[in-house]
Parts: sequence; C-alpha cells; structure tokens
Amino acid sequence: MNEILIDKTGQAEVITASDGSLTVSVPIRIKRRGSRKAVTLPDGETMQPRPWDDTPTPIQLALARGHRWLAMVESGEARTLSEVADREGMDRAYVSRMVNLTTLAPDIVAAILDETLPPEVTLFDLASGTPLLWDEQRAIINR
Repeated sequence: MNEILIDKTGQAEVITASDGSLTVSVPIRIKRRGSRKAVTLPDGETMQPRPWDDTPTPIQLALARGHRWLAMVESGEARTLSEVADREGMDRAYVSRMVNLTTLAPDIVAAILDETLPPEVTLFDLASGTPLLWDEQRAIINR
C-alpha cells in the first residue's frame, strides 16, 4: 500500500503579515495507519489513538474468524467445519463462507486490513462463491 509521509524538520515558525495576521508553521510527520493518519510531533511523540481507532470493522472480524476456524481444522482441533460451527454456535454455511475469505488475494486482504476496500464491495461479495483465481477476485472488486 502507499505510504503517506509529510516530514518537516526544524522549529515551529510564526510569521506576521502586514495586515496583522499570523501564519504558524509547525513541523509534523503524517504516517499512514490503515485509512487513518497518525501525527508524529517534532519531539518524536505520537498521539495515542482514540479507542474507536482500534476497533476492527465487521469485514476484518470475518477475515480473522475465517483464518481462526481454518486453523482449527488444519491443526486437528476440529475435524470438520461442521464441528467448528457446532462449537462456535454458528450456522454451518456462515462458517464455510468465512473460511472462503482465507483464499483472498494478498492485496485484497491488505485492502481489508487498511480499510481501503471500495465501499460498494460487501462481505457477501467476497465470502460467497469466491473464485480461487486472484485475478477473478480482483475483477469482483473492480466492477
């Protein structure tokens, strides 16, 4: 993904215009954090993210669940996805669809994690009937 970085060195400056207005220049660095920006102050300190900045989106949760449930089957902790569904108290079809998310192309997964997926792409689009070929998956997103 693209990184956004604004880096100005030096001290803050205050410039007074002839009409009495002030222009303040403050050196900051802006780093990409998902779809949000984090500000680094001149002394290197960063502001702590607000609590809601750390809350995963529903599609991020679904992706994590799919990977966790697949790992349960691969490790032998559960024998089948039906067993996973029973343990989790979930519908078997839902578990299957979430496991489908584990076959997504790496750039699509990155877009989910960075929250840069186009807003018209839904969880249902990605989890139901997901093609195995990554180019076909990208075509779904770029419709």
